[in-house]
Amino acid sequence: MPYVLGIDIGSTTTVASVARRRGATWTRPEAVTLDDGSVTVPSVLRLSADGMFLVGEPAVAEPGRTARGFVRRVGDDVPLLLAGEPCSPQTLTAALATWVVQRVHDREGEPAEAVVLSHPAGWGRHRRDLLRDALREFGLIGVTLLPRTVTVAESHAARGFPGGTAAVYALGGATFEAALVRRTPRGTYETFGLPQGLDRLGGADFDEALADHVRTVLARELGAAGRRTAHAVLRGLLPQCERAKRELTVDAETDVLLTLPTGPARVPISRTAFEELVRPAVQATVDLLVRTVHSAGLRPAQLDGVLLAGGSTRIPLVAELLAAAFPVPVEVEPHPQLTAATGAALAACQVVAPRTPRRAPEPGPAAGPGGTDAHAPVSGAGRVAVPAQRRPDLDRPATGQPPPRPPVRITPLELPKASRRLALTRGRGREG
Repeated sequence: MPYVLGIDIGSTTTVASVARRRGATWTRPEAVTLDDGSVTVPSVLRLSADGMFLVGEPAVAEPGRTARGFVRRVGDDVPLLLAGEPCSPQTLTAALATWVVQRVHDREGEPAEAVVLSHPAGWGRHRRDLLRDALREFGLIGVTLLPRTVTVAESHAARGFPGGTAAVYALGGATFEAALVRRTPRGTYETFGLPQGLDRLGGADFDEALADHVRTVLARELGAAGRRTAHAVLRGLLPQCERAKRELTVDAETDVLLTLPTGPARVPISRTAFEELVRPAVQATVDLLVRTVHSAGLRPAQLDGVLLAGGSTRIPLVAELLAAAFPVPVEVEPHPQLTAATGAALAACQVVAPRTPRRAPEPGPAAGPGGTDAHAPVSGAGRVAVPAQRRPDLDRPATGQPPPRPPVRITPLELPKASRRLALTRGRGREG
């Protein structure tokens, strides 16, 4: 069945979503299982001894062979060294995108009709061009690049957000993005103003704050165990804290579990206590979003809503602090870690079935200032009805007219040969 693919490569995890063509419509995008039954895969690449890229966290530590956080370094002239092999951040990002495309291709039995890849909202043309060139080297031609904040807005609009102007709050595993989007007369979204971001703040920092609390509570027991034993005990602490963080989004209290030499240890943590640990960091993100709005000459009350994305936005404190700062609806989807990839797949539907421009109606009470509810509707059966015409230049800059885009097509993946000694594994994301 014909399909389109949306990919979101985050700083810590990667997600993909597909929408399938059914007659004149497309199904609602659904997340793709990427790794061991999970719809997420760590945004981690390792260089094996035989020169193959492997995707996912290694079973054992492989110092000097593992790369993380490379997406945010695209455009950095300093390459990452993997086993002495210089690898540019854009090459690593393209390698991971290629792995996702090939994995979905293997599952579906045919190439996608269109691929949309999200990227940080603050990227300019230089970074986008670097990534496009790297994608071409891996055989991916015609991939559409869209700011993550735009794909987030597309996903929320498909779920019924009627607004024309919104702030996007995207809290990833290790980064935070704040940007403004507005609906264009064509019914799509574009960023405006100056996107802002924090490269060293995300959900992983919340895990670390909880881990510090646990280490403090168990300081006496860990000290008595000795340094080497304590190190072994704490090796599994961060995954436990990440689990506890997820549980506290719905539960009032949970436990962080560790196994000490003296036996199992439970450190109880309440949602209230956890939120106090992370409140300064969350408040910093909210303050940055407010400054982003003000820098565009707007007031929070002039927006139609705040659109959330990223797994950590499920923390109730996030919505609480945003609601206090923005007297407008705060929108979060049931699975916010999938929002950007879902919006990318929706945008891919628009690439395949472009829509002719039409004059936007005067904004009414439901549309808000400068907006129009012109997004493709979602029927009760879960299908997105795509009109007959839609623009193909979704990744154009907010101002100016670009040259015509080439046709969107995905070529069979012929990976680099003699020109590059690195090859990309097409097997499982993790070694057995």
